[in-house]
Amino acid sequence: MFAKIYRPSRTAMQSGQAKTRAWVLEFEPSMAKRPDPLMGWNSSSDMSAQIRLKFDDKDQAVAYANKYGIPFRVTEKPEIRRKPKTYASNFAADRKEPWSH
Repeated sequence: MFAKIYRPSRTAMQSGQAKTRAWVLEFEPSMAKRPDPLMGWNSSSDMSAQIRLKFDDKDQAVAYANKYGIPFRVTEKPEIRRKPKTYASNFAADRKEPWSH
C-alpha cells in the first residue's frame, strides 16, 4: 500500500481556485481494474482505492501517514502568480499587444 499526498488541480469546468486549497492523501491502486463479465463495468477488489482523505495542510497529511506507517510520496505544484488586470488596461495607450480587429 503506497499513498500519494498532493493538492488537487482545478477541474476543466472551473475558472477559480475553489477546492484546490486542501491536501489529499490517496492510495495508489495495488491491482489493475478489470471489466466485469456480466455488465462490462470496470471493477477491482482493491478497497483502499476508494479512500480519499482531505487535510488542511501538508504537515497534517504527512503526520497522518507517519503515524500509521503508510509509505507516501508528496507532490507539490508551483504557486500560480497572477498579475491583476483591469478592463481599462484594454484601452491603454501603451498597450503591448496589438488589437486583433
